[in-house]
Amino acid sequence: MSLFDFLKRKKEAEKAKKKPAKSLQSRHLGGSASIPPKVGLGGEEKPVRALTKRGGFSYEVVKQPHISEKATYLAEKNQYIFEISPNYNKKEIKKSVEGIYGVDVLSVNIVKIPAKRRRIGRTEGFRKGYVKAIIKIKEGQKIEIL
Repeated sequence: MSLFDFLKRKKEAEKAKKKPAKSLQSRHLGGSASIPPKVGLGGEEKPVRALTKRGGFSYEVVKQPHISEKATYLAEKNQYIFEISPNYNKKEIKKSVEGIYGVDVLSVNIVKIPAKRRRIGRTEGFRKGYVKAIIKIKEGQKIEIL
């Protein structure tokens, strides 16, 4: 249907002339206007991640805290380790942790753990890879993980 896309664009342009345009800030903070989709390399449309209405952070960024011996040592130095979704950047991770736990994040470091080959008898497979974030918070603040 790409032949008739120019007609759709023409109608949208006429509607835009009639209605005043809303600012980008109101659109991203829960305004009634819809967020336009991003177009990928292959021409397919990808939806833009909309910020939630509660303070502009998303709960789906942080999956779970990563609990290990090294993580407990780092917790004494105000650094906490979380397993995160791989599609988010440092700014989004910072905003999410600040919103969920109510702390001030100083820095975020991301480590990608690759999938590793596992073998049980004759059966071979892979252990899942994941992404973890090491988050340093302000001195005197604390995150209760357990």
